[in-house]
Amino acid sequence: MSAVTVIYALLFYVATAILVIGVTRKIYIYARTPQPLKIPTTPAPTTRLGVAARMVREVTVFESLFKANKWIWLFGWVFHFCLLIELLWHLRYFTDPVWFFVPLLQWFTVFTGLGFVAGLAGLWGRRILVDRVRYISNLSDHLMLALLVGIGASGLTMRFLAHTDIISVKAFFLGLMRFHWQPLPADPALLVHLTLVATLMIIFPVSKLLHAPGVFFSPTRNQVDNPRERRWVAGWSAEIDNTKVAKG
Repeated sequence: MSAVTVIYALLFYVATAILVIGVTRKIYIYARTPQPLKIPTTPAPTTRLGVAARMVREVTVFESLFKANKWIWLFGWVFHFCLLIELLWHLRYFTDPVWFFVPLLQWFTVFTGLGFVAGLAGLWGRRILVDRVRYISNLSDHLMLALLVGIGASGLTMRFLAHTDIISVKAFFLGLMRFHWQPLPADPALLVHLTLVATLMIIFPVSKLLHAPGVFFSPTRNQVDNPRERRWVAGWSAEIDNTKVAKG
């Protein structure tokens, strides 16, 4: 077993553990955090079904961003859509047999890799060219965008310039999942790509990218607009009220 195989096998075990444990912990914290105020962004739905429909629109077509800024919405939606297609396409490395819908995505992946990088370039350009956005951007914002661009660029390099043995790559990842390690090709573009992906997995639980699960816990989006019909009681205030009643 080569040193490259051992190093990357251990790296992805560690990265996966950090990603799963870190994101699970954050979701637990989000779910336990009280929502002290009734603050849905109006106009807001007045029923739970309406809230569910609003959340679906928010996570699929970025409704609020579309209303706020069409250019940012365009770059952001292109990036996220292309990311989704690429993630689904990469399932072929982790499933055997491959799920039925994955081969249907092959035609789209010709364009989604380019769209992934183009969308990121637009979002990065916004942080550089727009004064008010540049003012609130810090180093971590630029480093995160650079990391994502690096992942996309290294993937495009393997697709168009420096091809790698994808059969061996699939065998490597299936071997990790089955605890039966297989050799990993030592192609430079592949190793750069995998290093950047593992880095993203490690820093994801402590990065701004946690807006992915966090949007579902946003009180401005997930609350029903019914303050007149029902009194809103946060978890901690309800406990205080019950304590007062018990003492009284």
